[in-house]
Amino acid sequence: MLTVSNLTKRFGAITAVDNVGFRIERPTMVGIIGRSGAGKSTLLRMLNRLTDASDGEVRFDQTDVLTLKRAALRQWRSDCAMIFQQFNLVPRMDVVSNVLHGTLAKRSTFATLFNFYPKDDIDRAIETLERFGMADHAQKRVESLSGGQQQRVAIARALMQAPKLVLADEPISSLDPMNAQIVMQSLRKIHDEDGRTVLVNLHSPEIARQYCDRVIGMRDGRIMFDGAPDALTKTETEKIYS
Repeated sequence: MLTVSNLTKRFGAITAVDNVGFRIERPTMVGIIGRSGAGKSTLLRMLNRLTDASDGEVRFDQTDVLTLKRAALRQWRSDCAMIFQQFNLVPRMDVVSNVLHGTLAKRSTFATLFNFYPKDDIDRAIETLERFGMADHAQKRVESLSGGQQQRVAIARALMQAPKLVLADEPISSLDPMNAQIVMQSLRKIHDEDGRTVLVNLHSPEIARQYCDRVIGMRDGRIMFDGAPDALTKTETEKIYS
């Protein structure tokens, strides 16, 4: 399904991601853990093509991701939805309009300019918000919501893309424990109910153990651990964080 081979990213003399490789053969929820600066965010940004790789290969099914250009690249970014740490929503716009932005890649220029959405898309946006307990907030401005609520709106927006792969870059790092739990449950729901692969960057090995089927540990741009959560022992954790 997803094959990453010898993936490397250099920023001048600094190697942020160093010869990383892994395979995901079936829909899975994967936690990528490590300290700040381990290369986790750069890895996800290369998968989504927000950052160009220096070397290596990324294949999703039959698609050679790193060679995509123009329309094919736009389609990949729709198929590979990204959820960001800082939400990337429009604060003064209402919740449902933010969610509908997930359909922009599939809309005409005319529809985008005049903010026209088909009724089917609006209905689907409300249904998606309902899944994450946010339908009652559909008409509120995003800026009036808590951080946890905003992240659930961002997750709903990502699902409006009908993605094949969901990437979440530190989605709970700015949230309190209760909202972090709700957001992680929401991401888990995407995998369990929709059968989608979810890759989520996390600082906490405990959160990864609790919610993920597989854990990849990174340090200094390299993979130090790749396995089941129950194999992430104290010794393995120390290799990642010490």
